[in-house]
Amino acid sequence: MRGARTVDGAIGRTVGDDLRRRLLAGAPVAERQLDLAGVSTAVLEGGEGPPVVLLHGQGGWAGVWLPVMADLARDHRVVAPDLPGLGASRVEGAPPNADRVLAWLGELLDRTCPVPPVLVGVSLGGSIAARFAAAHGDRLSGLVLVSMGGLVGKVRIPPAMLLALVRHGLRPTERTAMGMLRQVSVDVDRLQRRMGDRWAPFRAYSLELARTPSVRRANRNLLRELGLHQLPPEEVARIDVPTSLIWGRQDRVMPLAAAEEAGARYGWPLDVIDDAGHFLGADQPEAFLQAVRRALHRV
Repeated sequence: MRGARTVDGAIGRTVGDDLRRRLLAGAPVAERQLDLAGVSTAVLEGGEGPPVVLLHGQGGWAGVWLPVMADLARDHRVVAPDLPGLGASRVEGAPPNADRVLAWLGELLDRTCPVPPVLVGVSLGGSIAARFAAAHGDRLSGLVLVSMGGLVGKVRIPPAMLLALVRHGLRPTERTAMGMLRQVSVDVDRLQRRMGDRWAPFRAYSLELARTPSVRRANRNLLRELGLHQLPPEEVARIDVPTSLIWGRQDRVMPLAAAEEAGARYGWPLDVIDDAGHFLGADQPEAFLQAVRRALHRV
């Protein structure tokens, strides 16, 4: 299944289409658009085997999972959607609230997974995944939470990250985007070298999305509704599927101490990746992939 293609309905023109195609070119995934809970959702899929669903974080899109998808697709069916209102997923009217996002995820699983999948969520995607697991654990075979907030105590964004987030939200420019990236990555120069010729279209596509009014509204709403809320302990306690945590040791956004406390409190194994921040999948892609595989083997 080489190269990105469109099935089950043509994807309409969206912001950064040409850049998105460049980033997906040659990837072992197919792309299609599905209507899920009233959200026209862009979905990347690849591989055969036990299903794994990957949820990206705030301001992102499904393509951030490509390095992981390419390997996992060798022995899993891998599904990665753009979250509602982000990337190429379009929402008519007001951005969806938390209940609608959970309904959207349920419909995604119905349409793409023949059996209960392992759900992997990073940051905002982890907040969505944890809430879904607490409410619908019977629909999952496992859960992997990566660099998310709200598992123990209130979400407290550090001042430097909050300032970078506000600046980029008010005026998305290359400068403010790089300010955000320096907060979530340990070594931006190393990241650029690793991405090579994909760096320029990756940065350009990210900036075009950040400048799109509907994407900015969706980002704010998803953070307010889901990403910045603490999960009540009684809700976390309802998660009864095998659950693993993956964290970057140098995460400045969601500090490691919260993951250590959650792992000890709920008995969840914790993989800590050295020399990695909040954007740990980009900081240390090989170590992150191996941590995901270890989590899948625990299911």
